[in-house]
Amino acid sequence: MPGFPMFMKKHDLVYLTEDASHDAAIEIINEEAFGPGRFARAAARIREQGPHDLSLSFVCADDGETIASVRMTPVMAGSIKGHLLGPLAVRPSHKNRGIGRELVRIAVEAARRKGSECVILVGDPPYYQPLGFEKVAYGALTFPGPVDPNRVLVVPMTEGVHEGLKGDIHWRA
Repeated sequence: MPGFPMFMKKHDLVYLTEDASHDAAIEIINEEAFGPGRFARAAARIREQGPHDLSLSFVCADDGETIASVRMTPVMAGSIKGHLLGPLAVRPSHKNRGIGRELVRIAVEAARRKGSECVILVGDPPYYQPLGFEKVAYGALTFPGPVDPNRVLVVPMTEGVHEGLKGDIHWRA
């Protein structure tokens, strides 16, 4: 038919719970997205304190290739038991297709089902606020390193979350 390409690439996107077989691909994706400076970030300092929760961490695969990832790390944020979302990264070849937003949605819902009181992240408000994130009170949480307080966001999942988000944020078992 005129105007149609001779062939079309079919994308078979599948969202999966992360497991150890994804580690190498996730490392490459995060290197592409954030470079070597990613280890110096305040959120990375929290992630170094203990492992992320595999049951709440997800990947997206396209025709069997891991092309995106989101991880969730259990944290205490003041008096609140929550999860720190991140890193969230999508391969450049797959950006702007809604894959990151879908990974965030899946991870937040999984945390809600697991009984988390909130999901916290350090990120761009224009990207995350339409996904249900709200700003945390300016300077309410103390991270183990510098962080822009305007980029600390939360999805509260129980009553009183904002009131309890005061003090240090750190990894929890």
